[in-house]
Amino acid sequence: MSIRTHRMNFPLSAEDARSLRAGDQLILDGEIVVTAGLPTHQRLLKALDGAEPLPLQLHDGCLFHIGSYSQEAADGSFQVLYINPTTSTRFNPYMPALIRQLGLHAVGGKGGLDAASVEAMKETGCVYLSFLGGGCTLLSQSLRGVLEIGWPDMLTHYRVVRLKVEGLGPVTVAIDAHGNSCYADAQAQASAAMDTILSELDAGRAEFCRNGP
Repeated sequence: MSIRTHRMNFPLSAEDARSLRAGDQLILDGEIVVTAGLPTHQRLLKALDGAEPLPLQLHDGCLFHIGSYSQEAADGSFQVLYINPTTSTRFNPYMPALIRQLGLHAVGGKGGLDAASVEAMKETGCVYLSFLGGGCTLLSQSLRGVLEIGWPDMLTHYRVVRLKVEGLGPVTVAIDAHGNSCYADAQAQASAAMDTILSELDAGRAEFCRNGP
């Protein structure tokens, strides 16, 4: 199957999200929201429960698990110097509620999300985008500015930040809005091949024991 590549403007709509399929590659333009760290996700859920206002408008948008290195100037200006994805599986306990309550249409980072999150994504029309791990140099070239900062009382990489990007990517639609998952496909392929691999290893071990190196 050929890989489809799309250049899409963000924030992504539910209709656009549902038009994508697992394995597609995207180049992103527009506005994205990024954050990293468990305390931020915990605080977001508390905010949705009424403990405090949300740090910025997050409904019908995206939320990416992307860390950053930032610099705050004496005049209060805030510059993100580079971005790099962090592992999404750490946030599995929080993402189903965040996806549903915020109506998110794109989430992402590294490593995917669990089945509960995928069910929530199917409900809201949401894709999971896999960013290149260790690709901060490439990804950071897309940065065009900081548009908004939420919760400046938190550590800089825990803040919720809205960024302007141009040409961010390529990123892969690793889980689509219909529940299809590149991670699940890879796991199924590995499981199907496991018996053959183990048999070949056993045969090689037996051969080595009989004849030596």
